[in-house]
Amino acid sequence: MLKVKNVTKFYDDFKAVDNLSFEVKEGEIFGLLGANGAGKTTTFRMIMNLLDPTSGEITLNDKKIDYDVTDDIGFLTEERSLLLKLTVKELMIYYGTLKSMKKDEIISELKKWLKRFKIEEYENKKIKELSKGNKQKIQFISSIIHKPKLLILDEPFSGLDPINVDMFIDVINELKDKGTIIIFSSHQMNHVELFCEKLLILDHGKTIIEGTLKDIKSRYDERKILIKADVTKAELSKLEGVKSVVIKGDEIELNISNKKHVKDIFKFISKCKNVTKFEVVELSLHEIFTREVGGNNER
Repeated sequence: MLKVKNVTKFYDDFKAVDNLSFEVKEGEIFGLLGANGAGKTTTFRMIMNLLDPTSGEITLNDKKIDYDVTDDIGFLTEERSLLLKLTVKELMIYYGTLKSMKKDEIISELKKWLKRFKIEEYENKKIKELSKGNKQKIQFISSIIHKPKLLILDEPFSGLDPINVDMFIDVINELKDKGTIIIFSSHQMNHVELFCEKLLILDHGKTIIEGTLKDIKSRYDERKILIKADVTKAELSKLEGVKSVVIKGDEIELNISNKKHVKDIFKFISKCKNVTKFEVVELSLHEIFTREVGGNNER
């Protein structure tokens, strides 16, 4: 288990992380979210022992994270950090050796993952010759080749087409099923909703939202209602609780202030002609994130 307990980090007088606490169990994917400058990168660096907390404690399986423990951590950075003049094999031998792997083990694992990602022919190609998507595959392999107990994924789908996103998703879920502790960070909230049962949102270093995705969504009473029926925008706008009416193709989206209004709106729609859809939807994580973080995304 990864435990981050009451961690604060100062850079001189600037407080980058403010009394942060969370736990991630084996076989769990935890979402650590925040706008640019929220403190995510500082937190990742403290978890990997690249930075020392000003106060607080970080442990992996009850051990303080030091250079012995960091061999059990894999990190896919948002910024690409590949050595472009090396071949894929040379690069992986270098990274694997840093994680205390033996050369024959590195090559064996590399061949397995190259085959899995359908890029076996790139083993002896230089990194600079690869496409953006294939570089991302190599960076991902470098983060998991040593079978880490803790894997940090920061924007893992950057530069990938939908087919390769699905390939990554399959691998991430397999690692989860094998007990890997995974921290997942992305600005694509649909990806977070896909993976993370538990999450935490940082803003200016402070925790502003924490809990399971289900519990977080249940805190908000607003709802969207998606409708297909013979009804006008003007008629819907007059209904109690309706904040806005948006026409999206052949579908109408109602934004309502409280779920208590759903019953009466349903009664009204049920009397309309050609009703083929009435769907009540909770606020998306994207909408919750935007509301809570607002425009404070740069510092």
